[in-house]
Amino acid sequence: MAEIEFSKTQGLGNDFIIIDGQRVRLADFDLPALAVRMCDRNFGIGADGLILIRSSRDVDFKMQIINSDGSEAEMCGNGIRCFARYLLDHGKGRTPLQIETLAGIKEVQLVMDGAITTGFKVNMGLPRLDAGEIPVSGYDGPVVSQPLNVDGQTYEITCVSMGNPHCVIFTDSVDDIDLCAIGPKIETHPAFTSRTNVEFVQVIKEDEVKVRVWERGCGITLACGTGACASVVAGILNGKLSREVTTHLPGGDLLIEWAESGEVQMSGPAEEVFTGKFVF
Repeated sequence: MAEIEFSKTQGLGNDFIIIDGQRVRLADFDLPALAVRMCDRNFGIGADGLILIRSSRDVDFKMQIINSDGSEAEMCGNGIRCFARYLLDHGKGRTPLQIETLAGIKEVQLVMDGAITTGFKVNMGLPRLDAGEIPVSGYDGPVVSQPLNVDGQTYEITCVSMGNPHCVIFTDSVDDIDLCAIGPKIETHPAFTSRTNVEFVQVIKEDEVKVRVWERGCGITLACGTGACASVVAGILNGKLSREVTTHLPGGDLLIEWAESGEVQMSGPAEEVFTGKFVF
């Protein structure tokens, strides 16, 4: 029998199990299998993903993310805020934090209202827009408002990488989308050689959108930080949005800014829900 100490955290309802790899010998475990087991909402703790705290040679910490299906993600916007929340709550660092991810090094700062911490601001870096970098096959250069045929229906897609791939589709009403039906079909479409996250976006006004997300490796989630960033970038590329946008997700709001420097900034909350020991 083994046991692992963990923290359950959430950012806008996008929830994660955090394990401190500086305290737990992660090499003793089959991590993909462990993620599937711990993230199971009926027979485990329940989460959208497993986040591992690792040491970094170059910056403060390294973040590893394993989705609930056992696949590894390059980056997670809500996850990195939860990662920072854990580090600060458990006395392991102070902001600004430099965090290594498979999508590069990200900087996280506290957002304060007087003496109260209201959330975190993450420099998500430069979006990648070339089809080969996202990756998307069958297209050249930026994929902006291009057709994609899925089961006989054509969607206008705009593709963005925020260190992980996203396919953004604008619609008059996100609530009318059967996300359970269409999400997995787009995620696994042959055009997306590494699979893709899928965002349906409803523009309310130039600085406000409503977004629903089908996450690669997780399914429907209440929020997706990289998805919100990709949605805003896609909206600006299509001439629909301003440079700073409030994104309404089922779990709450994120403020996204595509700065003149080219970098995308994401601001939003994160909190620890509970801690415990997983015995198996």
